[in-house]
Amino acid sequence: MLKIVSASSAPAAIGPYAQAVRYGQLLFTSGQIPLTPEGELAAGGIAEQTRQVLANLKAVLAAEGADLRDIVKTTVFLKDMNQFAEFNSVYGSYFQEHTPARSTVEVARLPKDVLVEIEAIAAIPVETGKN
Repeated sequence: MLKIVSASSAPAAIGPYAQAVRYGQLLFTSGQIPLTPEGELAAGGIAEQTRQVLANLKAVLAAEGADLRDIVKTTVFLKDMNQFAEFNSVYGSYFQEHTPARSTVEVARLPKDVLVEIEAIAAIPVETGKN
């Protein structure tokens, strides 16, 4: 059975979609962009925007008793692949011991003209009690 997931500590969806959908022990997040929980664009460049996106992912995962260590796959959308090294440095600081599979692509444009968007698939641990 599908469960729509919503986290108040992450920005609300800006369209007709859920922050995440859970199916069994799998959690599929929608792409997270660098909006604060209040819906404001995070100030700064690619590093600051990446930190906000990862904070949003953490909040959505936490709503189901999971965290970044439970992510099995991410898909990263960058506005400019020339910023990959700076993005990757920040991203790597969040995934030091556990590195999920990842695809990274450059795109022509992202919602609200942000620099980065990340979506994830996580495997929810059975022991969290959020079954």
